[in-house]
Amino acid sequence: MCNRLFASEDSVFSFRFRNDVTVTADFSKNFSSKKKTQVILFALPNGNSIAQTMGKQMKAGDDWHFDIQHIAAQTRFVRNELPNENIVVVYVENDLKAWPQWKKVHENYTVLIPALVDTIEKVLSIKKYSLHLNGHSGGGAFVLGYIQSQKNIPDHVNRITFLDSDYGYDSTFTLKFVDWLKKKSSNRLTVFAYNDSVVIYNGKPLVSPTGGTWYRSKLMMKDLSAYFDFKTTRADSVVQYSSNNQINFFLVDNPDKKIYHTVQVERNGFIHSILIGTKKESKDYSYWSKRVYENLIE
Repeated sequence: MCNRLFASEDSVFSFRFRNDVTVTADFSKNFSSKKKTQVILFALPNGNSIAQTMGKQMKAGDDWHFDIQHIAAQTRFVRNELPNENIVVVYVENDLKAWPQWKKVHENYTVLIPALVDTIEKVLSIKKYSLHLNGHSGGGAFVLGYIQSQKNIPDHVNRITFLDSDYGYDSTFTLKFVDWLKKKSSNRLTVFAYNDSVVIYNGKPLVSPTGGTWYRSKLMMKDLSAYFDFKTTRADSVVQYSSNNQINFFLVDNPDKKIYHTVQVERNGFIHSILIGTKKESKDYSYWSKRVYENLIE
């Protein structure tokens, strides 16, 4: 089912799943079985490779995709903030470079996605860990596909994050989220979105009236508000809707009608998705602010 390709001294290794999915796992050099472990399953955005998603120092002629997410550098920042925890990031990319398209090609995706997750868990061979389902853009289709495949969200899933990626959300997911959130107060759901409904691109609306993450995130929050109370706070252009800091929606205003799809990730969004709810939340960084990981880009 899977073929291991390589292992390197920097604790990064890759393998293939069913000949059309590449998985790359990034371990810290300081990994210790004595620490608690968080495995972050990061489903890639449409049109990006794993290398581009990880990011690098830019040179003349480099593809701009290498400079818009920097998940590897943001991971290094988080590891510095949480030295007593193992942070393992697992990047998941398919050959079509689009999880929504991959799901259309594979009608049995509700079988394949959990099989892929099971394979990742077996290859990692970590005895005890928590699982963080995360992803940007089309990566949300993978996260929702996994949740759809499960009768209940598994107990070892402790965080679910949508980094401008909940395009496929509808109300059929609500009760699964509610049951999971009520099962343990430490479980956290975090959603990032910006007002994409006002953006005009090449003379046409960027998204349909109900197809963007702005609409879908508000629908999710409306569905959850029947079960949880939300408090609203504002910091400049970011409105946060929070329920006991267990559920958080970060919705960015867009008066200039710009495209902020990847900017939410770049401006410390991935960092915030991991540190929210910890003692390090917003301590040495802030969401929607300048990059705090510049010196960690390799």
